[in-house]
Amino acid sequence: MTNFKKLILLILILNVCFLPFGFSQNQKEFKISPTILKDKIKGGWAGQTIGVTFGGPTEFRYRGTFIQDYENLQWYDGYIKNTMLNNPHLYDDIYMDLTFVEVMERLGVDASVDSFSNAFAKADYSLWHANQAARFNILNGIKAPESGHWKNNPHADDIDYQIEADFAGLMNPGMPNSASEISDKIGHIMNYGDGWYGGVYVGAMYSLAFLSSDIEFIVNEGLKTIPQESDFYKCIADVIKWHQQYPDNWKQNWFEIQQKWAEDTGCPEGVHAPYNIDAKINAAYVVLGLLYGKGDFTKTLEISTRAGQDSDCNPSTAAGILGAMVGYSNIPEYWKLGLKEAEDIDFKYTKTSLKKVYETSYNQALEMIKKNGGKVNNNQITIQTQQPIPVKFEKSFEGIYPIRKTVINKKLDREYEFDFEGTGFVLVGSPRKVDPKSKDVDISLKVEIDGKVVSTFSLPTNYLTRREEIFWDYDLSNGKHKVKVIQPKSIEGYYVDINYSLIYSDKPNIGIEQHNH
Repeated sequence: MTNFKKLILLILILNVCFLPFGFSQNQKEFKISPTILKDKIKGGWAGQTIGVTFGGPTEFRYRGTFIQDYENLQWYDGYIKNTMLNNPHLYDDIYMDLTFVEVMERLGVDASVDSFSNAFAKADYSLWHANQAARFNILNGIKAPESGHWKNNPHADDIDYQIEADFAGLMNPGMPNSASEISDKIGHIMNYGDGWYGGVYVGAMYSLAFLSSDIEFIVNEGLKTIPQESDFYKCIADVIKWHQQYPDNWKQNWFEIQQKWAEDTGCPEGVHAPYNIDAKINAAYVVLGLLYGKGDFTKTLEISTRAGQDSDCNPSTAAGILGAMVGYSNIPEYWKLGLKEAEDIDFKYTKTSLKKVYETSYNQALEMIKKNGGKVNNNQITIQTQQPIPVKFEKSFEGIYPIRKTVINKKLDREYEFDFEGTGFVLVGSPRKVDPKSKDVDISLKVEIDGKVVSTFSLPTNYLTRREEIFWDYDLSNGKHKVKVIQPKSIEGYYVDINYSLIYSDKPNIGIEQHNH
């Protein structure tokens, strides 16, 4: 066969694989060549890396507003390598993925949940929000899935597993329910409810990206893995509806999202603030980029970044899904500028580079295909596709509403007490060292509510193992309460910094608070 004929044959094969309607919803088998499967897996990992690099400089700089068109977002040859070497912490959403990939490489795809929990809880990297709260829980004896439950983790609805779930979809091509099973095990380590659904949805979209190049198909079918009664489902369904209403105006859709879904009731940092790391609204920005990007890499990256908030993780997710859809070889060369020279660099805190994870993830995908009834040979892979089914329904922060934030900003002087009226509270703060070079210690504390000791515990000054909340309780009867935090023994050179309190009730604020003078 001449080289010209080979080229024509390859084009025909690629066209079949990327036909928007080349996959029927009732089709039970999907055939794909090993070359194209690997290309799509590579595209998913490369897309993530490109997206997070592109959005990195804007992360949480735009809170409750979008990035104006006149603000240039930079991209240049060598940008990826430069960022990987000089700002490696930017890639937390990838090295977190790789933590779980490496566990499966070492222990197999059926590794225990404790293996995954311990791997990230004892890793050397810093964590934040739901991940950090889960790390503290695991290191202090609260195992998964309780480590991610909202009563043990005030960040349960945050974005954490959503930005880490890419691996689950990439290793389950065409098998969204199998991806959901992995997300059930790993995602509940750090999240619950809408926070968990973010990862389930992302995994499903990646999985479906192997079957079709129709963005709307991927977005809509993936949503079938989420219970319709959940706020996460309702939020994304709204984005899809508004896309139909305003097909050429992503900013109008963005405004609709803000008006209905921008309130954060869980994350202590986002309550009573424009900061929003909630999973569903950031997932809405991912879907915004995918739908209005219409398969164009540049438009997808631009929109998912310009939507604001977690604007490095959102384009990372969107570009990863798009990369899996089109394949590595079809990512525009402009966006792969300097990528090859970065592919041999291990992501910080891991022993895995892009080049290695391309191969590792491909091998894990083959294993999952066979595990789910598919067939693998040298020339053709047959996937037993799965019709998406919803995972179980669960809801965080049910029946509680934030009604007040009180700034405190003081050091704990043996005792601190405050009164409030409501059904719950979160007291935000953590131990500190006067001299940052001092050794780390654990500071013992005791909490009394309404005169009764409800908990004794220790909080570390170590940043890696810290907890950002001193204490919380969402289960109080509606009424007046007194909370007292006691430090039985002071330690010279160390103190507990109390930042602010959040008060919750069983009814939302509905208007201006009236004061009598």
